[in-house]
Amino acid sequence: MDVMDGTHGRHGPEAQRRETSWRWLIRLRWGAFASQAVLVLLVDRFSAIHLPVPKLLGLLAFGAATNAAIGLFSRRFVREWMLAATLALDLLILTAMLSITGGPHNPFSALYLVHIALAPVVLGVRYTWSLVALAIACYALLFVDQSYLSMKDDSLDHATVMRIHLRGMWLAFTIAAAFIGYFVHKVQRAREQLEDELARSRAREARSEKLGALATLAAGAAHELSTPLSTIAVAVKEMERRLSTMEHADGPPLLEDARLIRQQVERCRNVLEQMSADAGTSLADALTTTTAEALLATCRDGLAEAPSVTVEIDPTLKNMALRLPLRSLATAVRGLVKNAQEASTGADAVTLRAVREGRSLDIVIADRGAGMASDVLARAGEPFFTTKAAGAGMGLGLFLAGAVAEHLGGSLDISSTPSVGTTIHVRVPDCVAER
Repeated sequence: MDVMDGTHGRHGPEAQRRETSWRWLIRLRWGAFASQAVLVLLVDRFSAIHLPVPKLLGLLAFGAATNAAIGLFSRRFVREWMLAATLALDLLILTAMLSITGGPHNPFSALYLVHIALAPVVLGVRYTWSLVALAIACYALLFVDQSYLSMKDDSLDHATVMRIHLRGMWLAFTIAAAFIGYFVHKVQRAREQLEDELARSRAREARSEKLGALATLAAGAAHELSTPLSTIAVAVKEMERRLSTMEHADGPPLLEDARLIRQQVERCRNVLEQMSADAGTSLADALTTTTAEALLATCRDGLAEAPSVTVEIDPTLKNMALRLPLRSLATAVRGLVKNAQEASTGADAVTLRAVREGRSLDIVIADRGAGMASDVLARAGEPFFTTKAAGAGMGLGLFLAGAVAEHLGGSLDISSTPSVGTTIHVRVPDCVAER
């Protein structure tokens, strides 16, 4: 019985694999019925073999009708028994066609191998061996009432008939090999794409879990530490007041120490507040209709004046509206631009560019700083990983920006070359539309 969990459910990976196999099986059946119909007509017209064309085309038409019916019936979901039943039906249709065209003497009996080869690709062990047993039984039935291929010219000698038979075997082998190779390759490729998508989905889920845990941790730390930090701040302020009235020689140095403690306490509070605010940035931010100019202007709010930020906007975005979560996206991009400014030196400008790619928006942040080595680049985006000095950063900017991009169905890509600089591409899909 199917369950609806993440592993074996109707919407789980196994169900998706079955649906992929089902789609390709239906396509293969259409191709098989069409090619067999053409082959029947060609053999009857241009060879020495006489075929019962109406009966053969009738069987092929029946198979095509079942293909159309099961395609409509299975639109909502696919179960394994449906795949097995379809292959079993094809075995019975093939057996019926062979039985009226020479039985075991028909070289196209090799097509049984097509079904046997396809079974392990789309079915489990039990159904696979059931199909193998059915194929063997169907082939054996052809020997019960043996018939021979009907020749248009009864005067053909045995050697000529054998040559015709051998050519038929070659043609049957070619058709079987082509169908097996095509179907297995397509199904395998589709499954690989599905596996890649599942891996990306799991990575997004893991990132979301990390983000949720981070938000909880940050909020908890801010809450638990706010009271002792406030107490320390009050106590240090009282110490400053008393030390400022002391005439003892140790008074001024102690006063400076007290002020340093108060500054560091305030810094700790700011760090906790910033971490809590960043980690708690709502990924469910409401969609806003805006423009590329307004978006990049929002991204630049609150940034340092130096190094300068050069803004470039694709001309094709001029008459376009953007539908996206402005606040969360601008916050994420602002953090990336800030990192780029900190990586740049002197007058090296940071470039903030908006580029249109169809209905997608690419936001590019480029600096000409020191760049990143390959080992650092491999870890970029991990939460709390940073190359900055202690206390200068928490290593959350790239992680949070990546989480926002993935939540929107987009991506964040980083390319960096030591001594050249770093470029970050943030893609937001399906957000560009005519005004």
